[in-house]
This record gives sequence, C-alpha cells and structure tokens, in this order.
Amino acid sequence: MTEPHVADTHDLIRVYGARENNLKDVSIEIPKRRLTVFTGVSGSGKSSLVFDTIAAESQRLINETYSAFVQGFMPNLARPEVDVLDGLTTAITVDQQRMGSDPRSTVGTATDANAMLRILFSRLAEPHIGPPSAYSFNVASVSASGGLTVDRGADRTKTEKVTFSRTGGMCTHCEGRGRVSDIDLTQLYDDSKSLAEDPFTIPTYTGDGWVVRVITESGFFDKNKPIREYTKKERHDFLYREPTKVKINGVNLTYEGLIPKLQKSFLSKDRESMQPHIRAFVDRAVTFAVCPECEGTRLSAPARSSKIGGVSIADACAMEIRDLAEWVRGLDAPSVAPLLEKLRHSLDSFEEIGLGYLSLDRASGTLSGGEAQRIKMVRHLGSSLTDVTYVFDEPTVGLHPHDIQRMNNLLLRLRDKGNTVLVVEHKPETIAIADHVVDLGPGAGAAGGTVCFEGTVEDLRGSDTVTGRHLDDRAKLKDTVRTPTGTLEIRGATANNLQDVDVDIPLGVLCVVTGVAGSGKSSLVHGSIPAPEGVVSVDQTPIRGSRRSNPATYTGLLEPVRKAFAKANGVKPALFSANSEGACPTCNGAGVVYTDLAIMQSVATTCEDCGGKRFDASVLEYRLGGRDISEVLAMPVTEAEEFFREGEARIPAAHRIVQRMADVGLGYLTLGQPLTTLSGGERQRLKLAVHMADKGGVYVLDEPTTGLHLADVEPLLGLLDRLVDSGKSVIVIEHHQAVMAHADWIIDLGPGAGHDGGRIVFEGTPAELVASRSTLTGEHLAAYVGG
Repeated sequence: MTEPHVADTHDLIRVYGARENNLKDVSIEIPKRRLTVFTGVSGSGKSSLVFDTIAAESQRLINETYSAFVQGFMPNLARPEVDVLDGLTTAITVDQQRMGSDPRSTVGTATDANAMLRILFSRLAEPHIGPPSAYSFNVASVSASGGLTVDRGADRTKTEKVTFSRTGGMCTHCEGRGRVSDIDLTQLYDDSKSLAEDPFTIPTYTGDGWVVRVITESGFFDKNKPIREYTKKERHDFLYREPTKVKINGVNLTYEGLIPKLQKSFLSKDRESMQPHIRAFVDRAVTFAVCPECEGTRLSAPARSSKIGGVSIADACAMEIRDLAEWVRGLDAPSVAPLLEKLRHSLDSFEEIGLGYLSLDRASGTLSGGEAQRIKMVRHLGSSLTDVTYVFDEPTVGLHPHDIQRMNNLLLRLRDKGNTVLVVEHKPETIAIADHVVDLGPGAGAAGGTVCFEGTVEDLRGSDTVTGRHLDDRAKLKDTVRTPTGTLEIRGATANNLQDVDVDIPLGVLCVVTGVAGSGKSSLVHGSIPAPEGVVSVDQTPIRGSRRSNPATYTGLLEPVRKAFAKANGVKPALFSANSEGACPTCNGAGVVYTDLAIMQSVATTCEDCGGKRFDASVLEYRLGGRDISEVLAMPVTEAEEFFREGEARIPAAHRIVQRMADVGLGYLTLGQPLTTLSGGERQRLKLAVHMADKGGVYVLDEPTTGLHLADVEPLLGLLDRLVDSGKSVIVIEHHQAVMAHADWIIDLGPGAGHDGGRIVFEGTPAELVASRSTLTGEHLAAYVGG
C-alpha cells in the first residue's frame, strides 16, 4: 500500500489557545470536508470561536494576499486572540445580519437578479429605450453641455464643446423610492412659541443642542418672535432654505431649512431600522403614500413602457420569483442564451431554499432575519468552488419544521461537493445531521468558553453536557388551557399576501401564530392588528450599539445609578458617565487606546492611566455602598440585583431593571459588557427585558426563541406564563414546537407560502391541532409531542 501524498495529509483545521471574548484557551481539531455543528447555550462562545476566530483569521489572511494599495481600501482586520490556527481554507460566512434597510434596496438589487434582468430588457425589450441603466430605479437621467478648456502647454489652450447624457430609469417624483412623504408641520414645532422658548417637538432637537443653536443663532430670524408671525421670506428660510454657511461663536457651520434637514436625517432611513422613539415621531409626523406617478414601481414612464412579450421590467419584478422563473424559461432568444441560463439558475436557487414566494421588488428591510440569511445563500448555491469553508450562523432561524429539512439538504449538498461546513445551531433537527459536534459551555458568559464535548451526535446523546441532556427533549401538551378574557378582531386583512382574512385573536391567554415561512404570519400580526395604546411589539430588529454601549446604558439602568452616586457624593451625575465628564482623558472613556497603522491592523492597547476602567481617577474616589462606579459596572446582573435591593445602595428603579434582566435569563452578564460582544440570543433577550417595562396589555413577540439553546426555552416559557398570569395578553409568532405545545390557542396560516398562503388553515387548542393533523404544523407538532 502506497503512502498518502503529503498534500493529502492536511485534513484538519487546528485551533490552539483561542481566547477571543470569553473563550478560555480553547484548543480543538475540526475535520475538513465534513459538516461540523457547534452547540452550547446562548453566550457560551460559539460565535467567538467560529466567526471571530476561524472565519476572521481566514478573511484576514486572504486580505493580506492583496497589494498594500488594495488593502488600503479594505477594512482593517485584527488578528484574533489565538496562539495557533492551522489548516485554514478560504471562508465564506453567511451570518444573521439583517440586510441593508436603505429604502432603495430590494431583493433584486441585493442578489444581482435585477442587474441580469436590466441587461435582458436592454437587449430584447421593445421599444428600445437605452442601456441597462435605463431600467434602473437607482439611476437618474442626466444631461449636461458646456465648454471644456484643454491646456496643451506653451500657452496653447483650446476650448472644446462637450455634451454628456445618461439615461436612467428612476421615477423623478419619488426619486426611485416608490413612496412619497408628506410632513405634518404641527408635529415639528409649536408655532405659538419663539425660537428662544424651545418650540421643537422633534427628537434630538433639544434646547441647548447644536442643531437648535444653528437655527436660533443663524441670524435669519428674530429669536423672540413667535414662529406663526414670520414673514413669507422668514418662513421659507425656516422651512426650505438651501444649505448656507453661517458663523456661530467663531465656528463655521452649515444652516439648512427644517424640511430638507429632516428628510436627510430621518426620512432617508428605512422605518424598520429607526430607534423606537424616532420611529414613533416619524409615524406621528409623516404620512407615506404610494407614488402616484410610478404607482409604487419606482420606475420612469419609458422604463415601464418598454416590454418583452407584453411584460415590463416592473411587472417582472412584481411577480413571485417562482412565476418569474417560469416566464424566463419561456423566453427563446439565442442572442442572450448565456444570460438567460444564469438568470434561470439564480431564480431557481430562490425556489430551492424556499424563497420562491418573494418578489424581486420586495424591500430588503422588510425581510425577516431567516429570509435575509437564506438570500445570502443564493449566490453560493451551484458554485463550482470546492475545498471552501462555509460558515453558517443558525441557518434555520425563522424556518418552520417543514422547511428545516430543505435547509439540511442544502448543507449536506455543500459538504458533499468537498467543502468544510461549520454551523452554529440550536435546533436538534440540524444537530442530528452533523458528522462532528463541538459543544461549548458549560454555562454562558464567564461560565462558558470551554469545550465540553467533541464527537458524534450519538456520543453527544450519551454525554452529560447541557446539550446532550436536552437533545431529545420533547414537550408535553398542557392538560388544561386558559380561558380567553376577550378577543382582538381582525376583519378583511389584505396586507402583503393575506387573502381577506377574518380572525379573532383571544386575549388574556398565550396565543401562538404559526405557519411555514412566507405564509403571512408577520403580515397578520404586525400589519393587521390594530395598534391601540397598550400593544407592546418586540420584533427581530437587532440591537445596534457601539463598543461604548452596554446593558447598563441600553436598558436605562445607568441613569438612576448615576443620580444615586451624585446624590451620595454631592457632585454632578455627568461625572459618572464614561461618555461624558467622567471619562478618562487619555482614552476618552473607551478603556483602550487605538494606534492606527494604515494598511496594517489597528492596535488596541489597554489605557495605562485608567487600566481599562474608562473613568478618570478622581471619579473612582466617589463611592456608593462601598463600590466605585467602575466596580458597579463590572458586577454580573445577579450580584447587582442584590446590591440595589437594600442598604445604602438601594435604588428601586435600578433594582427593577436588573430584576427584568435576570427574569429573561441574563443573570450572568456584567452591566458594563460592550453590546458588540453579546450573542444574537443575548441581544434578543436584552431587548425583551427592556420592553417588559412598557405599560401594555398586549405583548406581541416575534420569534423570541431565536438564538436560544434547548435548555433556555424552558425558562422563556416560564417568563411567558408569568406575563399571562399577571393579566397580559401574549401573542407569539413562533416555529418552535415547544412553544406551540405550551400555547393556549394556536392560529396556523398557510397552507403554503406567498400566493399559496395567506389563509387561516387552523384555529384552536394545540391538542385539537395534534388530533386533526390537518396541516403541516399539525403533523410536525404531533411527531414532536409523540402524538
């Protein structure tokens, strides 16, 4: 028998001494060309190992192969905290980051399908109106002419006449957004007040802020004159003036009318990506309507008039992708055969991953996390690359049990082509198909970061790890269900794909809305439930924050704590903020000092003056309950709950907040841990903890089990029970069978996705659903509870 070639011996990815985030010198060997699943409770270090160590180093090494000039345009990636990383291959990451929520971004623009359609129409459509850009709603038509002076040296200059034109497909009325906005001026300011009396009701437009100072001190207005008494010119300058340079206190600034300023700062963003208080203001002050000129298609009249067989590019983008694929298959045009083949393959990939129900004109900001993640997979399906490492972050998020099998088949296909597939996952159905399992833990945060188990799925079942013990967990149907105290009536709902749905949602109980991805669950719950006062909605939009944000700042906990410190020591509250007066002057309150090395990675070193505590030394002399502010921020939630409960440091407002954080299972987090280091599941629960303080009678939760380990689902169900028992109504959009089994009432939508869905296929108790097995959900739930 011949010895294997030396090149065939590199069949492991070796990681030695990984210390990113909470990893504690982790050393593992991962087999190549196999499917490896990483499990463990939320916050145990899975993403730190897979994304922040293995995938990050692979990307950094690839970037280093480019010239210094090219690297100057690329993000600087730091080398992960690890001793040895060996056997890496090119890594392609497919994460859960929501897609850009720019109003101009659609499914078509995000996947290159639109680019191919535009070329197709520019070649085949009649009448011919121009190049591919003529069919793009992101390109405006431009034309210009003038004289160009060319210097030929030795006092010889020549003026040449130059003309330039570009044909675009943008609707000029809505600027390619498909919607137009109208601003209600009464919601922006109180016109009976003068500028000196702080008339604005716009978030961030506070009395002493720079935004207001520029308006007040611009010199265009009498600051003591009520706004309603402005002359025509003053009113125009106040609302619509073009950007103008002004000098205030010796500083050069730009003054701009209120309306264009608001349009740039607030209205250019997608509503879904706004912070809650900004979104509430926009909902109050701005009315959005479908653009009357392009009827929401975003395209100019010429682009809509140019057609292939009676179908315009607007019609094509509005079709469900599976119908569009059929239409493309029916085209016979040898002159564009390679393009048609590529377009067919791309559209068929959508259908393969269960997104055939989407349309290309769907705004990308409206996609769920699971849909966005699968759209990112489209470009990798059918790729001819092999020996690549594909890294997935919970690819089954937002998937009904029926759809998980389809996702599993895709992961196995990628592996069978000779690729290494690394998956961070909690769902037992996906863990079951793994060739190799790495279980991290045993706990979360500081209690995690070690490898508890490596081996096969069978061995995991026999191991005494948290994942092993919970892998075969099965929920039991409840013996008795609660009786509703009332109903929320929805009549004639037609949002998105809903087909004139009438349904009564019971109140005072735990009601679960389920159905396959794309069946219309979110459209029914978020788009059709009347939004009276008292409806608290916790959706999937991720928490955003810099490394200066932490649980204490995000939850509002820091505010009462700062005031208590200030009161106890007789000083200003601003001293106890690392983002304000109390910041260490050397690192500006960041705790680390960055050295920029241009094309090389930036170096972050712990600040020598504050030792990473972020505060000025003089601030740390002030104490509350025997602790300084940096020691309070270093406390885990469970310890803080005790600290704020009694004694000198008793702060009822702070105690209530940390108690809610403990209720959602975040007792191990430290108050000052940067938000950028939290896992997806931790962020979701932190958001839930904040919303639990809202004064509402109806809670609407969108997939609260996202990012939760099997062991964490039980405490979540306990939390939902406590909410219902305290008199709240809880409506949950969910695919997790344990949550369905725990419900008092189930509303199942379907039977399929897109135009095959949008109908109510079952209403009743979980026991009735299992007994009837009349829907896909019923079959999967029956199998889950052993019915």
